[in-house]
Amino acid sequence: MPRITTRDGIALHVEEVGDGTPILFIHEFGGNHESWEPQLRFFSRRYRCITYAARGYPPSDVPKDLERYGQAIAADDAVAVLDALGIDRAHVVGLSMGGFCAVHFGLRTPERALSLTIAGAGYGCEKDFEEYFRGVSREVADKFEQLGSAAFAPIYGSGASRVQFQNKDPLGWQEFVERLATHDSLGAAMTMRGVQARRPSFWDLEEELKRMTVPSLVIVGDEDDHCLQPGLYLKRTLPACGLSIIPKTGHTLNLEEPAAFNALLAEFFAQVEHGAWKLRDPRALPGEVMKTT
Repeated sequence: MPRITTRDGIALHVEEVGDGTPILFIHEFGGNHESWEPQLRFFSRRYRCITYAARGYPPSDVPKDLERYGQAIAADDAVAVLDALGIDRAHVVGLSMGGFCAVHFGLRTPERALSLTIAGAGYGCEKDFEEYFRGVSREVADKFEQLGSAAFAPIYGSGASRVQFQNKDPLGWQEFVERLATHDSLGAAMTMRGVQARRPSFWDLEEELKRMTVPSLVIVGDEDDHCLQPGLYLKRTLPACGLSIIPKTGHTLNLEEPAAFNALLAEFFAQVEHGAWKLRDPRALPGEVMKTT
């Protein structure tokens, strides 16, 4: 599989399968490019599916300098992947850290996105939890360095929004933890400190989000508590946004409920490609309960 080079000289591992309209899949912190296998198997039958390992995730390069990591850098890396493959526009699908990347992809380079799927994104956005999130992100980074990925993966994988996956699909959850155990400890720590702990809240981007008209789909699990309010906020703020909440579901959406996730994406892509996913009707006033005149 090819390795592409970003604008600052970082090599990223890229994989692709299938032909047709391109879909770019961007993985979460706890996953990597292999986390999208259920989606690649499904969508490669009629789409060109691309995924990559973010910087800090082998076999991509693992920069040792913290300033080589950041939210804007991550969004530009996604564009660099499309550039290297000669792709002008793609459906962009991101989960969690990748969902934040999809948002910033749309803000920075909307002309390159056919659509944005923003799944399980919101950690650190709620103002009441913002400083706590930054602190616990730095603590998680320290744990990866002190304990190593192999020892810390089962702890991280047993978080409040991961146990739903464990209860539904113990084998799938075990595969998730085993994959996380192979992550580079330094890369995980640098990603936590440089991307997660420093990214802006959605609430801080309100004016930019209001102007971003790329067709967008937000997907949230109803037991992924710290993504629910950010998901509602994106629905109310992005002009061309739909929101789907999957019941009895946590954070690892695409692996925990692959059939439901794939069905949502397939319908969304079809509507976008047929011009049916439009801006919200201005008559749908949020403050109106019933019309009287």
